[in-house]
Amino acid sequence: MTTTDGRRGFVVVSLSYQAFTLSDGALRMLVLLHLHEAGQTALALALLLLPYEIAGVFTNLLGGWLGARFGLKPVLLAGLLLQVAACLMLGLRASTLTVAYVMTTQVLSGVAKDLAKTAAKSYVRRLAPEAGHGPLFRLVAVLTGSKNVTKGLGFFVGGLLLAGVGFAATNLALAGLLALIALAAALWLPATPGKPRARLSAVFSQQPAINWLAVARLFLFGSRDAWFAVALPLFLVASWGWGSTAVGALLSAWVIGYGVVQAAAPGLVRAPDLGAGAARAALTTCLLLLPLGLTWYGLQQPQPGSWVLAGLFVYGALFAVTSSLHSWLVVAAAGAEDVAERVGFYYAANAGGRLLGTLASGYLFDRCAGGAAGLSCTVLAAAAAVALAAISLLPTRRGW
Repeated sequence: MTTTDGRRGFVVVSLSYQAFTLSDGALRMLVLLHLHEAGQTALALALLLLPYEIAGVFTNLLGGWLGARFGLKPVLLAGLLLQVAACLMLGLRASTLTVAYVMTTQVLSGVAKDLAKTAAKSYVRRLAPEAGHGPLFRLVAVLTGSKNVTKGLGFFVGGLLLAGVGFAATNLALAGLLALIALAAALWLPATPGKPRARLSAVFSQQPAINWLAVARLFLFGSRDAWFAVALPLFLVASWGWGSTAVGALLSAWVIGYGVVQAAAPGLVRAPDLGAGAARAALTTCLLLLPLGLTWYGLQQPQPGSWVLAGLFVYGALFAVTSSLHSWLVVAAAGAEDVAERVGFYYAANAGGRLLGTLASGYLFDRCAGGAAGLSCTVLAAAAAVALAAISLLPTRRGW
C-alpha cells in the first residue's frame, strides 16, 4: 500500500468512525434524558444501558476474530448499519417504547459501537505497518482524540435536538446520516486482506503485558463511568435543576476537551518505547486520584458547584492522556497481521469496565439517596477503581 493510499484510507476510516461516534453520543443522551423525563430511576436507567455494555464485551472478542478472518471493511460497515437499525427502531416506535424494546435497541447499538471501534483502531495499524512508535502514537491519538471531540458534539446535539425537535425526529435524522456514511465507506474504504484460517481462540492468546494492560483498562473505564455514566447527569438534573440542553452542553464540553487533550497527548507525554509508555500511563493513572479527591471534598460543602466542575475537567484531562497511552500501547504491541485479535481482546476489557462502571453508577447513586450524597458514593467507587488500574499497570513495564 502506498503512502498516499494509506493517508486516504486513514481519512475515510476516521470520518466513518467520527460519524458513528456523533450518533452514539447523541443516542446516549437521548435515551438517558428522555427516559429520565418519563420517570425512570437512576438504577432503572443503568439497567437499561447494561445490554449495551454487555454486548460490547462479546462483540469486541468476536469483532477481533471477524476482522482477522474476513478483513476490516465488512466489520466497520456492519457497525454502521446496525446503528442505523437501532436509531430507526427508536424513531419509529418513540411513542410506544417499552423497557424490553429499548434494551433491544441498546444491544444493537452496543454491538455496532464495538464492531466500529475494533475495525477503526485496527485499521490504523494496517494502514501504517512500518510506522515507528512516535508516528504511530500520533496517528492513534488523532483518531481517538477526534472521535471523542465528535462524541462530545453528539452529547450536545442529543440534548439540543431532544429539546428542539423531539426524540423521534432526532433518531430518524441520525439513521439517515449514518446510512449516507455507510454508503460512502462502502465505495471508498480500502479493503484489508483476511486470514481464512484465523481461529477465535487466537483472540485469547495474548502476551502477559497485553493481559495486564486489559485489566488496567477495565478498571480505568470502570472508574470513569462509575460517576460519569448515570450519576453525574442525573445529579445535574435533580440537584441543580438543569434541563436537557444544559446537561448535554456540559457533557459535550467535557468530552470535547477530553478529545483535544487526547489528540495532543504525544506532545504532552514523551514515550520513546513501550516500557516508558507503560510507566507514564501508571503515573497519569495515579494522578486521577487528585481530581476525584477534589470533587469528593467539594460535594461535602454547601456550594459544591465550582469544586465539582473543576474536578470534572481536571479528571478529564488526565484521563485523556492515560487513555491515549493505553490505546497506543495495545496497537503498537501488535503486529499488522494480528492487530484485530489484540485490539478486540483489549477493548472487550474496555467494555467490561464500562459495564461495571455503569451498573455501579446507577446502583450507588440510588443506594446513597441521590443528590450530592449519591454522587459522592460514585466518586469514592471511581477512586477505588483508579487505584486498581494503577496497580495493574506495574507488571507491564518490562513485559513487552
